[in-house]
Amino acid sequence: MGKRSLPESSSPGSPHVPVLLDEVVRALSPLAGKRVVDGTFGAGGYSRALLEGGASIVAIDRDPGVEPFAAALSAQFGDRFTFLSGTFSQLDSLAADHGPIDGVVLDIGVSSMQLDQAERGFSFMREGPLDMRMSAQGQSAADLVNGLETEALANLLYAFGEERKSRRIAQFIAQAREAAPIQTTTELARIIEKAIGRKPGDAHPATRSFQALRIAVNAEFDQLVEALFAAERLLPAGGRLAVVTFHSLEDRIVKRFFDPEKGGPAQSRHLPQAETEARRWVDVAKATKPGEAELGRNPRARSAILRAATRSQAPARPVKFDGLGVPTVRGAQ
Repeated sequence: MGKRSLPESSSPGSPHVPVLLDEVVRALSPLAGKRVVDGTFGAGGYSRALLEGGASIVAIDRDPGVEPFAAALSAQFGDRFTFLSGTFSQLDSLAADHGPIDGVVLDIGVSSMQLDQAERGFSFMREGPLDMRMSAQGQSAADLVNGLETEALANLLYAFGEERKSRRIAQFIAQAREAAPIQTTTELARIIEKAIGRKPGDAHPATRSFQALRIAVNAEFDQLVEALFAAERLLPAGGRLAVVTFHSLEDRIVKRFFDPEKGGPAQSRHLPQAETEARRWVDVAKATKPGEAELGRNPRARSAILRAATRSQAPARPVKFDGLGVPTVRGAQ
């Protein structure tokens, strides 16, 4: 997964501004002499800022398209910058030989760079193949749109996109694909708009459906959970983890990961109280959102939320999805 940055041009040397940059740097400071894993390298905006602050960086990304940006930082910062190809869900094993690690930053989701490349198929605003694969491997969005049963497709759009009109959209998709497979982004966007209409001033009617398909294609929720627990395994006591999310489903997972009691069942005062599990994360900061100045520069930052915390001395937990509020899709397997 990559950065939600705002590229000003497509060249590796051009500036890319990731969201909440100053806040992320502060969350991981002091940086001098520290080693930080940038688990979602993207165009390298966070990595550059952290390098300029004095840190050494181990950067990870599964998108082969980011390699020119990595090469540019490697040329400028030398052995203070290391790039590793892989998924951030494996960040502890990938970074195992590059430690000790003092901090981890994760920026969850699709990047502006990916959105702006029509051939990647992430955007309903640009004509392109219905792809959405960040790693260019595995099943595509077209495979899901054309292959899932109508009910399973509706469940996916509802669970991963919070699309309340998911059943109507799925029915229109099923009807359209009877004539011919749906192959392009704009074709799917037109079908969705026809299904649920569009009101002036509202977000494009395909927004939530495209989000749901992208999350499903790239197993984003599973990747996020695995990455959070990988960071917990990797970081020593005192290590810092900063996570930027872009919608309520992601933020809920991170919030409950840092504070599991938020997702647990309420305890009755009439029953024996269950033992409180040792906290793996302390100094959990309040959620931070972009200010007006940043929103003026980058409207795509409007839904971003930063959460950060410090690793305690308690041993890392085994990976556990229960209690984190991870959405599931019935009938999509």
